[in-house]
Amino acid sequence: MIGSLAGMITAIGEDAAVIEVGGVGYVVQVGARTLARLQIGEAVRLVIETHVREDAIRLYGFVSEEARGWFTHLQSVPSVGARVALAILDVLGPAELGDAIALQDKAALARANGVGPKLAARIAQELAGKPPPRGFLAHAAGPVLAGNGPMGVSLDATPARQEALSALINLGIDSSTATRAVANALKQSGETLETSALIRAALKEISA
Repeated sequence: MIGSLAGMITAIGEDAAVIEVGGVGYVVQVGARTLARLQIGEAVRLVIETHVREDAIRLYGFVSEEARGWFTHLQSVPSVGARVALAILDVLGPAELGDAIALQDKAALARANGVGPKLAARIAQELAGKPPPRGFLAHAAGPVLAGNGPMGVSLDATPARQEALSALINLGIDSSTATRAVANALKQSGETLETSALIRAALKEISA
């Protein structure tokens, strides 16, 4: 089981990259969003999801543990495989995906290649009410990034969102209700609220 890879990019294909670690080149499947950030000759570190099949071992790479967690979470839905999960993460970052599920935004999910209206509705329904994935590396000091991105800063990082969710859950509000309330509050404010204001706005959503 490979949890992460840190090495040099030696080749880039249409949907994969080769990361050389200690003289061994690992072929890692990545989504278009991640692929766009990689360059041959650059050092990189990716979180890895390993899929073992009878005929192959496939490695899937992500810029953060949060993205890897959503990749696995999405595949708990019938008819959603690795390719579709990657396609969804190409159009929706982890935070956006969490909002789409919380708000039952089927149109947002249907923007992904290979996701029609029926599958989008199934994904929204199946994952509604379930807590968002945390992943087995959620306790790590910071996210893992690829390419030229600043180390320790997530592309989807929203501290106010995370702090507000944590505060609401600590108040005894279930995670699905808290996630939906925060998503609605952010949608109304345009992602401009600081933590304290976001908590107040989310509590108003819940009380309403």
